Amino acid sequence: MILPPATLGMLGGGQLGRFFVLAAHEMGYRVIVLDPDRNSPAGRAADEHLCAAYDDADALERLAQGCAAVTTEFENVPADTLDHLAKFIPTRPNAECVAVAQNRIAEKTFLSDRGFAVGPFAAVTSAVQIESVDPALFPAVLKVARFGYDGKGQARVANVAEAKAAFEGFRGEACVLEKMLTLDMEVSCVLARDSAGRVEPFPIAENSHRNGILDVSIAPARISGAQAAEATEMAIGIAAELGYVGVLGVEFFISEGRLLVNEMAPRPHNSGHYTIDACVTGQFEQQVRILCGLPLGDARQHSRAVMVNLLGDLWYERDPHHAHEPEWSRLLRVPGLKLHLYRKHHARHGRKMGHFTVLGESGEPVIDLAMNARSALGIED
Repeated sequence: MILPPATLGMLGGGQLGRFFVLAAHEMGYRVIVLDPDRNSPAGRAADEHLCAAYDDADALERLAQGCAAVTTEFENVPADTLDHLAKFIPTRPNAECVAVAQNRIAEKTFLSDRGFAVGPFAAVTSAVQIESVDPALFPAVLKVARFGYDGKGQARVANVAEAKAAFEGFRGEACVLEKMLTLDMEVSCVLARDSAGRVEPFPIAENSHRNGILDVSIAPARISGAQAAEATEMAIGIAAELGYVGVLGVEFFISEGRLLVNEMAPRPHNSGHYTIDACVTGQFEQQVRILCGLPLGDARQHSRAVMVNLLGDLWYERDPHHAHEPEWSRLLRVPGLKLHLYRKHHARHGRKMGHFTVLGESGEPVIDLAMNARSALGIED
């Protein structure tokens, strides 16, 4: 076990890293953050911020010498960085797991080869390839294989011609062409898995998106017990096949009653933010526990919860050209509402600036309260 007051390392300085820092501090640890943004939210909260690139030799030496273990907050940290650090200190998750999730082609292939249900797809590495894909894939969504998130790097395409044009618009980057599905619902499972294979899954969350960005998560999801159990079992199976150690988020589509894996994230997940306030042990405390070899905490949910993302668009409601702080009093007067702001340097459209979670004893009243608070702040459907 790595015990307080040891120093832990975090690769990445966004809000997920910030929550890790806060959880680690509450447990008595110090944290060093490596992130190239001098205004990174995690860097501002950490004991030390290494403002450098993820492959900077001096920064990596400082982490290797100064930290007892290192983790990451996002999947696009170079695998070589993780491999290098793993030679000196525990690094969780490992580079192999992160590499699978970094590339949609590798991810889809990994899942389908191991028998996990996924929607119809085709790997696309050239415009010529598009001409030979199964016509039944259309209409489809073309997604860049790497570095796409929150709806970025994606295009809806109705036919081969549109797919080729979109591919060229992505400058010939490798892509995945995914058939558009009739969706009943989108759900996710966040789980914690330690080095001995012990697993603590959180309750399934029901997710809705706006413009490709998560908008609202309801936990537990309004699905049958059988479907919730199936999603949990699939997520646990994926983690086991990966040999995963850490916190993992797995997103699912429910299409015509069938559960399909959409994608996975080798880190805490936006849809798991409700666990901070609604569970005995939140996802970020679990991340600290796993990194330090501590026993997993109890993932039991003690309150119904609805999480609402707060995007930078809110700061421009009153004036489209100048940012103004939203009227937080409209939220802070709501009983059972927990506000989390990420202290990002400036607001911009589509940027995740914070979230709030509403807690309660029963589902529908909590949902109503959260949606009324969302509307009062000016978030439109």
